[in-house]
Amino acid sequence: MAHVEAGLRSFNKKMPEEINRILTDHAADILFTPTATATSHAMAEGLTESKIQQVGDVMYDAALYYADKAEKQSTILSSLSLQSKKYILTTLHRAENVDDKIRLQDILNGLGTNSLQVVWPMHPRTKKRLEEFGIALPDNITIIEPVGYLDMILLERHAAIIATDSGGVQKEAYFHKVPCVTMRDETEWVELVNAGANILTGADTDKIENALSKSLSVDAALFATPLYGNGDAGMKIATAITQS
Repeated sequence: MAHVEAGLRSFNKKMPEEINRILTDHAADILFTPTATATSHAMAEGLTESKIQQVGDVMYDAALYYADKAEKQSTILSSLSLQSKKYILTTLHRAENVDDKIRLQDILNGLGTNSLQVVWPMHPRTKKRLEEFGIALPDNITIIEPVGYLDMILLERHAAIIATDSGGVQKEAYFHKVPCVTMRDETEWVELVNAGANILTGADTDKIENALSKSLSVDAALFATPLYGNGDAGMKIATAITQS
């Protein structure tokens, strides 16, 4: 029962959506996992292998489906006068970062060390904190309003680097073959770090500076492995459900 006790301790530290995910997993008859890592995590939580089907990530399905639509329909690059691969796209919204004045300042200092323009669709939570803390932005950071899905895809696809504290954006960076710097102390998507496509920096200014510099020369071969399936996860899930 040691693994159960360890799981309960970990459970108490998780965010609400992660707690809901765990509860739902244990109530489900079939579990569809995106990666081998996710499968191993599910089994470590006491879920039986017979309930688990590794199918890939439906987010990858969506990224592939909407990529061409974004290229054809979004005008975000021209409206912001952005050149492809000449800017850093950043998102920052997690409470651990934006509710902590020191962490937030250190992150901004790290982003400010790079010569590339940093484009930042700012979350309302973050905007509020910046105003409360009285933090001035580095000169290379351009704030824009939050954007829609197709605009975000285009910004991601054409960025030189993505710097984020989002879970989903880390994966989207990989889908679009863009190196990622994750400004958190840990990540759910450890396979990206192991592959070298994602660098964890926490809120450390020097680590962010070094990671951004390193990411400018990432080998494209790092994105060749289909870590999240082949873009047919949704079809596999639909087939499994109709046959169950």
